[in-house]
Amino acid sequence: MPHAPRFPSIAVDDLVSHLRDLASNVWWSWNEEGWSVFQTLDPTEWRATNHSPLGTLERTTAARIAALACDPIFVKRVYDGLAARAAYLGERAWFQRGAGAHRAGFRVGYFCSEYGLHESIQQYAGGLGILAGDHLKSASDLGIPLVAMGLAYRHGYYIQQLARDGSTQVLYPEYDFARFGIEDTRITIGCPIGSRIVTARVLRLWVGRVPLYLLDTDLKANAPDDRKLTEGLYKGDPLLRLRQQVLLGVGGMMALKALGEKVTVLHLNEGHAAFAALQRAVDLHSTGRPIQESFDVVRRATVFTTHTPVPAGHDRYDPKMVCEELATLAARAGLSQTELADLGRINAGDEEETFCMTVLALRLSQRVNGVSQLHGEVSRDMWKKFYRVGAAKVPIGSITNGVHVKTWIDPDAERFWQNEIALRLGKQAPKATGWSHAKDADPARFWELRERLRSRLVHFVRDRMTMQCKRRGEGQSAVASAYSLLDDGVLTIGFARRFATYKRAPLIFHDPKRLAQILSSSTRPVQIVFAGKAHPRDEAGQAFAQRVFSMTRDPMFAGRVAFVEEYDMHVGRMLTSGADVWLNTPTRPYEASGTSGMKPPLHGGLNLSILDGWWPEAADGINGWSIGSTQTLADAPSQDASDVESLYRLLEESVVPQFYERDANGLPQGWIARALHSAATVPPEFNSHRMVAQYTRKAYLPAHSIRGS
Repeated sequence: MPHAPRFPSIAVDDLVSHLRDLASNVWWSWNEEGWSVFQTLDPTEWRATNHSPLGTLERTTAARIAALACDPIFVKRVYDGLAARAAYLGERAWFQRGAGAHRAGFRVGYFCSEYGLHESIQQYAGGLGILAGDHLKSASDLGIPLVAMGLAYRHGYYIQQLARDGSTQVLYPEYDFARFGIEDTRITIGCPIGSRIVTARVLRLWVGRVPLYLLDTDLKANAPDDRKLTEGLYKGDPLLRLRQQVLLGVGGMMALKALGEKVTVLHLNEGHAAFAALQRAVDLHSTGRPIQESFDVVRRATVFTTHTPVPAGHDRYDPKMVCEELATLAARAGLSQTELADLGRINAGDEEETFCMTVLALRLSQRVNGVSQLHGEVSRDMWKKFYRVGAAKVPIGSITNGVHVKTWIDPDAERFWQNEIALRLGKQAPKATGWSHAKDADPARFWELRERLRSRLVHFVRDRMTMQCKRRGEGQSAVASAYSLLDDGVLTIGFARRFATYKRAPLIFHDPKRLAQILSSSTRPVQIVFAGKAHPRDEAGQAFAQRVFSMTRDPMFAGRVAFVEEYDMHVGRMLTSGADVWLNTPTRPYEASGTSGMKPPLHGGLNLSILDGWWPEAADGINGWSIGSTQTLADAPSQDASDVESLYRLLEESVVPQFYERDANGLPQGWIARALHSAATVPPEFNSHRMVAQYTRKAYLPAHSIRGS
């Protein structure tokens, strides 16, 4: 790290070099000492680039940079940021101080198809990617020796715009990887896919202490179809998707070998990555081990996390197609087409059964887990036929997801907790016991925080709605309405997530007249902010988005409902920090975990949720409200009617009255007590430090002790 200058200014070239250095590691994204430097560099460009450090630097004028090079306060901030990162990277973290002190050679290879690291690094589609990004950050914070592997998507997922009728317009941008802080390792691999060799270059992005490697096939050496393998996330037909998964698994293991990255444990984050375990077994077989023995060795050293509680959500392919795309690998392993196909079938030899990526992952993993206790139960029942035992004996456990607190907490809220309860989020340890003192915070100051965060959300929504109206050319009256949308002092409900149909985004509109009475009360009004997007090919999910959008235009709701298009991490942070209540209405038990609801309690928000995913583990009757019961009704209409009746009654009889019951000082003391209890009970358990430490103790270290490779 460069030494701080003795003089109050530095050369412009040196300043630019230091800024590029600070942006070269995604550490900046969860540390205010990092990102605030670029926000100060040019606040306008910071917003325009969706908070991209290198994008902001490129668009900042030479005159502005020259002026800042002579500003001792700014120069000091740059050096302080570099010093903070150097101290972070140089410290002995939790793992080195404890469980890993004598684990020579231990290293985890983490494979996932998407990573949500920051809104300016668009390489994620939804919860799986956000979870993976948080996993890497906590692994870095805790010092877990982990290397990650994925694909570099030139188009990312997609940019969502809503037309005047609320229909989804899909835009595919082309990203400049250089703006992500990605570096070219100058290493390429030749991945066998079908009858050809596909060339992929290996890119690297540092996430604190963790290297994330991304494969890119958009190279002149490849045929046009092969260049499309890394064009976009979850695009195209099943054949393209299968080939992407071959590239991720087979190519990813080849890349680790070419890089000299020796991993002792594989973690397959969802079935997309299952071919990595197959490639590892074939590599062992190439050293002289029989293939079945190689499978056994790999199985003992592999961890598999399944995220999908719906049978239809697991990738399945025509076995003939799989055999064609893996022909080279099968030949190296000495596997016939039937033997290869059977690796992905529950019933060996059943030619009518498709090849399932989850079955392959189950077959090659000894340690398997769901992502909440309920999801573990669902998974054990779902896969009992594979294991050929009763559900109670299926060897699938659970490690409940968590969120990376430093990524998701608003800086204003973090400073509040620091001042009120001496909370120090920089202390990197699995146990977050400091949150238990949240109940001791001053109610008046806490309510001031909530008022600020809600007001900021309202103004954010107004700005976004205004831009959306202008882009659609809707005229001055629509723009004027957007400027006055929502109200700073009104109870605000947030709903933001992927618009899969089982998440039932429009459920709250089941009885529009009854909802209108709740929202439009003259004395106790309520407002709702929605965000979310469906897969480009999910017509039913897009129809849900269109229905919610139509409700924002319904005079019945008088400007009390808003839909923010293009749901990304920034929008997610704004909503989870500003909403008073976080609404979650999936059809139980189809929400494997759900992590969005873990974020509002960091800011004193309360959950209003179906008893699905992580919520049954967290709900204690005080830190939020539970919609309905654990009973599942026979048909969807009956379930919807029952759940929405419970939702309306909770709003009418508990949620809304408690928010508006004020004491002589204008404080909702009952509400504040609930909110502080939420902050005291949810973050200590539902954070990614706890999650990653649990993976390390329950899965990684036991798998490493086998020393499978």
